[in-house]
Amino acid sequence: MPELRKDPVVGRWVIISTERARRPNDFNTEPVRPRGGPCVFCTGNEDKTPPEIVAVRPPDTTRDGPGWSLRVVPNKFPALRIEGDLEPSGEGLYDRMNGVGAHEVVIETPDHYASLATMSIDAVADVFLTFRDRILDLKKDPRFEYVLVFKNHGEAAGASLEHPHSQLIATPIIPIMVTEELAGSQQYWQRKERCVWCDVIRQERRDRRRVVAESAGFIVLEPFAPRFPFETWILPVRHRSAFEESGVEELRGLAEMVGTFLRLMNRTLGSPPFNFMLHTAPLREGAVEYFHWHLEIIPKLTRVAGYEWGSGFFINPAPPEDAAEALRAAAP
Repeated sequence: MPELRKDPVVGRWVIISTERARRPNDFNTEPVRPRGGPCVFCTGNEDKTPPEIVAVRPPDTTRDGPGWSLRVVPNKFPALRIEGDLEPSGEGLYDRMNGVGAHEVVIETPDHYASLATMSIDAVADVFLTFRDRILDLKKDPRFEYVLVFKNHGEAAGASLEHPHSQLIATPIIPIMVTEELAGSQQYWQRKERCVWCDVIRQERRDRRRVVAESAGFIVLEPFAPRFPFETWILPVRHRSAFEESGVEELRGLAEMVGTFLRLMNRTLGSPPFNFMLHTAPLREGAVEYFHWHLEIIPKLTRVAGYEWGSGFFINPAPPEDAAEALRAAAP
């Protein structure tokens, strides 16, 4: 029988449509396979991107030249621009401000054919360390309130270039999705004086049905009320609200778990396109007791249609317990 399930953080209800239940091989997705390089992100084409902000490279190599293992460059077509003042203003009941922000691209590897699932733990750790360092640097700009790190993998997930890369956008406002999580987490804290995310981790570790993997201080789980099939959360087991406060060894543990999960996902679902989003505390919040940073990974397996847009109810044909079981079964 179908179920209505309520997310314990934001209070959003979803429909788990057991009548439409689908196995992993029932999803008709085109696997993501690089079609070939070189491209503007490949080594040797450094002059085709804006000048690098930072890079991981040996000291005997030249800035904006070959020899790097990771580069960060401004987005050539930014959603927001770094220059200027906010200059907020009103027009009757409407508010506006200048489109000031930062939009950067993290080119994760010089290898056009690699991915986070195939790269070494050290290389993936460099990606997450770079996220941390860029957040810390952008935090110095008083105009910015939030930095969202995200990845679009595959054309169906919104990637315009297939070379492995991720992005971050710093904004003068906190995104609504994060605001909802903060508000829900704070309300839970006020009622119970506990972090809702820590309570989720404790319950899932006891239950185990929705846990995919756990290692190196991180847990991978299918949330109780997922919006999408095989929606996955990766959380640090130890409470931490701000991602940028993570240490080197912690982020190496995250790199290990992200690589493990992506390989399980690829085996189970046939290398689908996916998005990931890093939700962390706002830049000006500091350490908060009620919020817990986490990585959300969403394979692109279904489409959002009229009912979802009109109602806010998401219909998910893959119960999270079944998704977790299928992912666990893909372990070598």
